[in-house]
Amino acid sequence: MSTLSYDATGAARQAHEQHLPALLEDRIATRIFAKDHTLWGPDAEQESAVRLGWVEAAAVSQPLVSDILELRDALKAEGVTRIVLCGMGGSSLAPEVIAGTAGVELTVLDSTDPEQVSAALADRLAETAIVVSSKSGSTVETDSQRRIFEQAFTDAGVDAKSRIVIVTDPGSPLDKASREAGYRAVFNADPNVGGRFSALTAFGLVPCGLAGVDIQAFLDEAEEAAEILNEDSEDNIGLALGTALGGTNPLRNKIVIAEDGSGIVGFADWAEQLIAESTGKLGTGVLPVVAGPASPEATLGAADVLVVRLVAAEADVQLGENEVAIAGGLPTQMMVWEFATAVAGRLLGINPFDQPDVEAAKIAARGLLDAQPEPTPANFTDGAIEVRGGEWVADAATAEEAVSALLAELGPDSYLSVQAYFDRLAYASLEGVRDELAAVSGRPVTFGWGPRFLHSTGQFHKGGPAIGVFLQVTAASATDLAIPDRPFTFGELISAQAAGDAQVLSEHGRPVLRLHLTDRSAGVKQLQELVTSLAGRAASPTES
Repeated sequence: MSTLSYDATGAARQAHEQHLPALLEDRIATRIFAKDHTLWGPDAEQESAVRLGWVEAAAVSQPLVSDILELRDALKAEGVTRIVLCGMGGSSLAPEVIAGTAGVELTVLDSTDPEQVSAALADRLAETAIVVSSKSGSTVETDSQRRIFEQAFTDAGVDAKSRIVIVTDPGSPLDKASREAGYRAVFNADPNVGGRFSALTAFGLVPCGLAGVDIQAFLDEAEEAAEILNEDSEDNIGLALGTALGGTNPLRNKIVIAEDGSGIVGFADWAEQLIAESTGKLGTGVLPVVAGPASPEATLGAADVLVVRLVAAEADVQLGENEVAIAGGLPTQMMVWEFATAVAGRLLGINPFDQPDVEAAKIAARGLLDAQPEPTPANFTDGAIEVRGGEWVADAATAEEAVSALLAELGPDSYLSVQAYFDRLAYASLEGVRDELAAVSGRPVTFGWGPRFLHSTGQFHKGGPAIGVFLQVTAASATDLAIPDRPFTFGELISAQAAGDAQVLSEHGRPVLRLHLTDRSAGVKQLQELVTSLAGRAASPTES
């Protein structure tokens, strides 16, 4: 197993000292691995009883390896050189991290943006196979992606059924329909594992294995990590991390996760969903903030922030106050963080395995798709940006003033969430506004690409503490794509998803500023420039 190490200072160290004796006395580690569903209280027992399969996923998944590798070799012999994963949330985030860290190409299509979908279709279609991953089998995004790829294969003269691989729960609508359709392969995952805990199940292994990751070695390391975590020991790093995440007093409910030399590509994006969706409910929870080691949140020392640095094994790390450093290989880290999240749920007094508020935005989006209402009129238009907001933006005359008005809604314990509903690959540079907005506001800032974050941090935004302030960015598209046998297009779907989420957030009393870019390139440039202007004025407050 890779070297696993942990160190903590300040509030994290104090939380460990405070909670460890009770965790050991109550045998929390061994009871979690014994699948004791009573650990999270009576209200959680029904859900927990069918969501603890992740503790043995590395062992249970071993028989999948030979079937995955056999299919990989067969596809390769048929000229397939590219694997596209159609999935959302837990079905896509883990494979993206696993493949990225292994240096293996895997195209992750977790968007309904018509331009991003078009780009995925246009790349080496004749050499492509797709993995369609959906636990429930009814996820609208993945169903739409499957439909358009199936049509594209057929139109290109490729046998579509031979290029479609399905991963789903046994007995789901997708499971039944796919077997009847005669798709190339159908892999069933353990139904007793929730999506965000599914990295070591078929959801993580099938796309990565087909793409070329050494999934046997991956599972072997994870099994070793599970053995170490299954100990009621004061040296159990999973217990230590769990107390840091959920046991600080007063609760530091913004967890800045910073890549600081671990070599794991995109780990914080995966941990973001795991923690936010598991803990953000009943008005409590902890918000993961994906940032760099020198980002404002990691250096300002705010009273509600804890910094967790992902470091290399044997690295000489000098921790600041209220910081954690953790090192370990990717399979090990995944096991540790899943375990620690379960521990944090117990300390927070919530059920870490449900997601009661995720469905609200889906319902709102479906309602808007059915009703096809006229767009809400803009407050005003500034250049390539249409501005929509509440009464608090009434005095703004420019997009920059509107953003300033939104930032003025931040309280001393608030956070800003930037949510961009368009092509995350072509416009990845927009993520650069995150650090600037954190510097301007002095508060933690998250950045999520829609609709994928709806399956991730969306639960915390609606079910966690009512302290979020939201900047939603949508964009017009020069093209649109019809979804075969569906009464709406990809453009209409992503618009409804954005509007539905904004509606639900507003109904929860959260301030939402909506910026619609009428021209993508010009709008992104304008938004970046206005944020830079805000940052410059904040750095030089005496200048007019």
